[in-house]
Amino acid sequence: MLAGAFVVIEVLVVTLFVLFVLLPLARRSADDLAGLMVLSAQTWAELPPLTRPAFEEELLASHALALRPASARAGRDEWHPFYFYVLEEALVRRTGADQHLLSEIADGATWYWCNVPTGTGLLGVGLPASRIDSQPFTALLIGLVGGLFFVVALAYGLARRITRPLARLEAASALIGQGATPMLLPESGPRELVSLSRRFNAMARQVGDLLTARTTLLAGVSHDLRTPLARMRLALEIMRSDPSPALIERLERDIAQMNQLIGNVLDLARGLEHEQPARVNLPDFLNEIAHDFSTSGSAILVDCQQGEIEIARLAMRRAIGNLLQNAQRYAAGSPVELVCRQDDQDCCIGVLDRGPGIAPDQIEAMFQPFHRLEASRSPATGGSGLGLAIVRELARANGWQVTLSARPGGGLQAWIVL
Repeated sequence: MLAGAFVVIEVLVVTLFVLFVLLPLARRSADDLAGLMVLSAQTWAELPPLTRPAFEEELLASHALALRPASARAGRDEWHPFYFYVLEEALVRRTGADQHLLSEIADGATWYWCNVPTGTGLLGVGLPASRIDSQPFTALLIGLVGGLFFVVALAYGLARRITRPLARLEAASALIGQGATPMLLPESGPRELVSLSRRFNAMARQVGDLLTARTTLLAGVSHDLRTPLARMRLALEIMRSDPSPALIERLERDIAQMNQLIGNVLDLARGLEHEQPARVNLPDFLNEIAHDFSTSGSAILVDCQQGEIEIARLAMRRAIGNLLQNAQRYAAGSPVELVCRQDDQDCCIGVLDRGPGIAPDQIEAMFQPFHRLEASRSPATGGSGLGLAIVRELARANGWQVTLSARPGGGLQAWIVL
């Protein structure tokens, strides 16, 4: 396609060059040469016979023109170079008679002759073909061949530049399809391929994070289910010989714990679903959440002056609820603040407590599934380790940002930025 386009462009350029540059120059040059030929013949006819040989020698040496008696040869040659047809037209205008250049071979050179009228009759005037030393067809052929070679090399280079990143992308996509984590693609080359590689790398990182989260989730669920299952099996064995209400109550607590864990896992999965936003009155919405999560030992104080806002209601309720439960668990005995702040661009909803806080180097790890600062994994000292992971997934699904940082004066502040 590039070669075909190049040929069309080359022909168009050559045609325009011939019509608007070469043809006007050829006509002007041919008119001057025709005038010189006619003037030379007329001057020779007016010279004394003794000076004519010297004039012929000077004319041949200086202007590559020769004179001889008029030729009676008739007929038309099959083909002339392009310039000689233009010269014929100029001779017709100069002499007023039909002119056609006759070709002859003399001493290995081609000469073109015409009969020019003078005061005493006709006189033959000739010029060698080498005097017009132009080769337009040769130039066109060399240009086409050289241009085609360059275009083919360019097309090959462009194809390699495009197909090589695409081949790497295809191989990396196949690895992802097989469940492996590919090497990140180099973000170089044409602008579109750079953008494609950048998006693929982001997708590969997300897939890697999802695979890691899946493995962690399955390992954590299996680990946390083993303890209540072991207690339930032990209780059932004891109940064979000594049934008691205490064992039944323990079974119920274990079942509730397992149900809560499975519910948290389902919440984490549902966090990936996008919820359509709805307009709510933010102070009323936060007061409703605070009322539902307040307990006798942990009050929730609401501070919000914001009006109506569009949010994903259920997702926001789950996210704030998880943050409140974490704050109540680790800051027991002190009130938890549920606040909202508005700046020029963002609306921020925060949960602030006066608990022990989190070390800065542990904040990012706290968003990983089943990660807990307290390593015993006892339900009495902490949750399942899915609360913050659920909050982050809900934020990702709805275009929010979640941040944790130390609260001035002690404690932790968690912000959801809309």
